[in-house]
Amino acid sequence: MKVLLNFLWFILGGWALALSYLIFGVIACVFVVTIPFGVACFRMANFALWPFGRTVIEPVHGTGGVSVVSNVIWFCVAGVWIALSHIATALAQAVTIVGIPFAWANLKMLPVMVVPFGRRIADSDAIPAGWRPMV
Repeated sequence: MKVLLNFLWFILGGWALALSYLIFGVIACVFVVTIPFGVACFRMANFALWPFGRTVIEPVHGTGGVSVVSNVIWFCVAGVWIALSHIATALAQAVTIVGIPFAWANLKMLPVMVVPFGRRIADSDAIPAGWRPMV
């Protein structure tokens, strides 16, 4: 079922979402200071391409001060706008019964799109030891 949902997601706009994150990642990698933000955009592009069957995970014991500072900067610069766009898209998709799984996928992306540092994306059935899913 996740293969079918991923295929439909890709055809119905997942490719455009992934492409936008990829473009912003390349732009962020132009400057040395913003390379970590570019790498985060590449991870988001990967997740936006095939979201079904994957989940956002975080370490059990925290990530450290650099991740916190990076997340605050990301949230102030881009996270709020990304969250609003994903919520608006999810509301538009949830109008139809067919769009409900896609709306859920948009909402499932929020934790990593809003504060990406210190989080990973993993297969839902293969979560590494020492990490917990963000539900």
